[in-house]
Amino acid sequence: MSVENDSSQVQSLAAGSGFQTFPVAPGYRVNVRSGPGTNYSVIDTLPYGATVTIRCQCDGTTVSGPYGTSDIWDCIGNGRFVSDAYVKTGADGYVANRCG
Repeated sequence: MSVENDSSQVQSLAAGSGFQTFPVAPGYRVNVRSGPGTNYSVIDTLPYGATVTIRCQCDGTTVSGPYGTSDIWDCIGNGRFVSDAYVKTGADGYVANRCG
């Protein structure tokens, strides 16, 4: 039996963690910040074609990106945040629990 890779698998639960994984906008290297806003320092940059696992989401600085303008920030790890405006979640609002 073969397993085919399709886009529906991208928005699946990440390896038993209970968190969903989503693609970052194609053609963008997205800054990872230490908090939910552009006033926080850049601590990493995601490569082209990256996917992120959203652990929780919170309000922060409003950012315009390829998926609209949003003040939602996605926590992708301990002290690691990216603007939801660069993540293809398929929704304009929250898709994960609020942080905190």
